[in-house]
Amino acid sequence: MTPQPPRVCTNIDSPLGPLLLAASAQGLAGVWFLDQRHRPLEAVVASWGNGADHPVLRAAAVQLHRYFAGSPPVFDVPLDLSAGTPFQQSVWQALLAIPPASTHSYSEVAQRVGRPAAVRAVGTAIGRNPLSIVVPCHRVLGAGGALTGYAGGLDRKAALLRLERGVGPSA
Repeated sequence: MTPQPPRVCTNIDSPLGPLLLAASAQGLAGVWFLDQRHRPLEAVVASWGNGADHPVLRAAAVQLHRYFAGSPPVFDVPLDLSAGTPFQQSVWQALLAIPPASTHSYSEVAQRVGRPAAVRAVGTAIGRNPLSIVVPCHRVLGAGGALTGYAGGLDRKAALLRLERGVGPSA
């Protein structure tokens, strides 16, 4: 992994719990539920600047609020995926190709990145996705459509899928 560029951050509310948003000079670098696995350590977040007025974070906040209000997901802020290895970045790019209200299996994502035998590695990369919701890891299901593996919790994963199907975000 490459060294992390300086970041700024802010918190926003969502129907599924507070979110931490982070940006670097390259773009949106993080969207985490405050209690999700694999989020940055508090000491690291404390070293980031206040980004409440950062244009990328303001735009991301508006787009996330629209998403939670039921608008079709449109996330067009620049993304900074540099926190990941080249393999992780390829997996995260593959997630961006999954249309709203659709799902893929971990196996399908592994095939999409050209590593059909690397299903477990793909699952690990998906679990480390730093841009929850924006890079839609919630759209990946286990074999046979099983609801598995979401760092923000399976209740939230189910709620995000319901929201995208027009049923509403409540967990």
